[in-house]
Amino acid sequence: MQGQRSLLLGPARLCLRLLLLLGTRRRCPPLLRDLVQRWRYGKVCVRSLIYNSFGGSDTAVDAAFEPIYWLVDNVIRWCGVGRNDIATVSICKKCIYPKPARTHHCSICNRCVLKMDHHCPWLNNCVGHYNHRYFFSFCFFMTLGCVYCSYGSWDLFREAYAAIEKMKQLDKNKLQAVANQTYHQTPPPTFSFGERVTHKSLVYLWFLCSSVALALGALTVWHAVLISRGETSIERHINKKERRRLQAKGRVFRNHYNYGCLDNWKLFLGVDTGRHWLTRVLLPSSHLPHGNGMNWDPPPWVTAHSASVMAV
Repeated sequence: MQGQRSLLLGPARLCLRLLLLLGTRRRCPPLLRDLVQRWRYGKVCVRSLIYNSFGGSDTAVDAAFEPIYWLVDNVIRWCGVGRNDIATVSICKKCIYPKPARTHHCSICNRCVLKMDHHCPWLNNCVGHYNHRYFFSFCFFMTLGCVYCSYGSWDLFREAYAAIEKMKQLDKNKLQAVANQTYHQTPPPTFSFGERVTHKSLVYLWFLCSSVALALGALTVWHAVLISRGETSIERHINKKERRRLQAKGRVFRNHYNYGCLDNWKLFLGVDTGRHWLTRVLLPSSHLPHGNGMNWDPPPWVTAHSASVMAV
């Protein structure tokens, strides 16, 4: 039966290939060329309809291992990890390793990051538990520096901008003088190459500092708001969805890591005593943040601590 089918399909495929070959020639009949074009267009349409970018081998393997992930996750939650000092929330499906609270997997760094905020492409690194304070300090002082440069060079910017406009007017008058052939007139003074470069560089630097101050200032303000609420960028989206879900059920969402605005800043900056505002905030300091990024017990100086129940 299979041999008879191959005998029937063999000549049909040969005839189809001959028709396609003839359709590519210039002297073929228009009808045949039109049929060949329609056949190719139909093949493209069919491939576009049945193509699935999620049908690769990686997706199939992930789908096949999903029950295993579910089993390991539930077994770990039931039995524990073996270390009672680590509060494990779930297991990472990429690393196949216990994942503590506030930990997320970075697909770019290909590892789990403690208290992950986001992956910064400018730093080529993740912003997490141990470098979040450095990242915010960099944004804050960079914004202050750009604001200082923009405000301090405002007079220089105005003078340079006026000089550029004057240069444009002089060049325009010079072209008109050449067109009218008024050689008996005294030519206007011209700017040297160095003066032109200096004026244009001042204008460019002022616009650059002002743009960076606006963009980086907005980012700094956004992170300051998140720090005041005891959240990270990822937790902001998670808590927003959770708040809406509980609100629909008539319940109130409470962030377990929000100790109040002042205490959140003291915890973020590592301020334990009053003098730390000078030695650890205003002056450079390499002190480590509070905790190890795995357990999130509040420090003893926190005045207001929410209960472990996140929703009541």
